[in-house]
Amino acid sequence: MSAPSAPSSPTALVPMPKWRQYWLLTKPRVTQLAVFCAVIGMFLATEGGLPAWQVVLPATAGIWLLAGAAFAVNCLIESEIDARMRRTQGRATARGDLSRRQVLTFAALVGATGMVLLYFWVNPLTMWLTLATFIGYALIYTVLLKPNTPQNIVIGGLSGAMPPALGWAAVANAVPAQAWVLVLIIFMWTPPHFWALALYKTDDFRESGLPMLPITHGAEFTRLQVFLYTIALVATTLLPFAIRMSGWLYLLAALVLGAWFLWHAWRIWKHYSDALARKTFRFSIIYLAALFAALLLDHYL
Repeated sequence: MSAPSAPSSPTALVPMPKWRQYWLLTKPRVTQLAVFCAVIGMFLATEGGLPAWQVVLPATAGIWLLAGAAFAVNCLIESEIDARMRRTQGRATARGDLSRRQVLTFAALVGATGMVLLYFWVNPLTMWLTLATFIGYALIYTVLLKPNTPQNIVIGGLSGAMPPALGWAAVANAVPAQAWVLVLIIFMWTPPHFWALALYKTDDFRESGLPMLPITHGAEFTRLQVFLYTIALVATTLLPFAIRMSGWLYLLAALVLGAWFLWHAWRIWKHYSDALARKTFRFSIIYLAALFAALLLDHYL
């Protein structure tokens, strides 16, 4: 593998406090969305009231810590790739500000703390499922899938889709069909969400050497896939209503949000611009958070 190129932005060399370097390794914004979906799973698993805070607090902390550890390992493995990409070259692992030993020690301590919290203060099922998610993302996706197939984000999306099942398991000590419906929604959401980013960051990904879909199959093919996967996503979001997991309030929210997402995806396919892809990527995050918030609201009304 060739040596990392020098950072192309002076901001990548701005000194950063050590605590912030470690914090950013956990990809806090991504982690927050994942933990939010896990917490929604906890509330949806509870019938006739609120989940016990004695479970919610350690489960939330444990899932957050293991997710952060997985992202730290991901940053370590991809340090050379990150150094070649403008959007990631500011990470401490890409800049060489943190050594391999420091990152591994941090990930081990954070991950072990999360496992202890989940095993002893929640239940073993949640700990094992969260650990499996850690392995799926940090190792299987990062090491095997991401550098070897343009379908990396589709296949590897299962790890990122697991938070609702983890939250459900924390409260119910089981993962019924309803929880897997929530997992399926996030699984279908991931490709149009990430490919919107890949489209306006194609040059960046080309520098990385990763076989992202816009590079291996072209932008036009990727734009069509964004639209097709969004159709599949919207259809999937109707399942909670179809299996009587939710009511009319959620159905209305799913249809309105779905129509809005489809409009973005249609425009990406037919009237593409980088600005539109960037707008779609940002909207997709709001879309998922609003969809799960609607599920929660519907559950209690």
